[in-house]
Amino acid sequence: MSLFDNIEQFERFRDAWNLVRIERSVTYGLFTFGDSELPYYLVTSSDAEQLVRIRRGNVTISRARIITPESMHPELRNFFEDNEETQFINFLMTRSAAFSNLRLTNDSGPERIVTDTVEEAVARLNRQLDDEEEDRVAILSAPSELAGFAIFRYASEKVLSSAPGNIQELREKGFLP
Repeated sequence: MSLFDNIEQFERFRDAWNLVRIERSVTYGLFTFGDSELPYYLVTSSDAEQLVRIRRGNVTISRARIITPESMHPELRNFFEDNEETQFINFLMTRSAAFSNLRLTNDSGPERIVTDTVEEAVARLNRQLDDEEEDRVAILSAPSELAGFAIFRYASEKVLSSAPGNIQELREKGFLP
């Protein structure tokens, strides 16, 4: 592998990362002990079909019960449908992302096709969640070929943003110095 292969791979990863949007995040962090649920709506679009699809889903993040070696990758279930997305995750994991002791499972419902644009669909979902006073459901958007990557990005960002609070709780419980 040459230096230019690595640069090209990074640029493809960065482009994919930038195409995925977390339209509405949640302020809650992940549990330090036990499983955490991350419900979401995913709005996808396809230029070829000119369709916008909405799917409701939930990511369950389970903390490891047994410490595993540092070289162990996280367990990802039901995230990726094609090899392209898997390559992005392998790129991220080989750059030392520390998710080695987690199990992430994605469960998603059926897609429904809407006649809106992505922006209109996101705005309608935002209004619906506001009307329901729902503050635990995220809204994600992405091109349809990056659907699994969008869900993975959301889950990984929640893991990273929750880490300081989780570490503090481990210290308070006497598990860390």
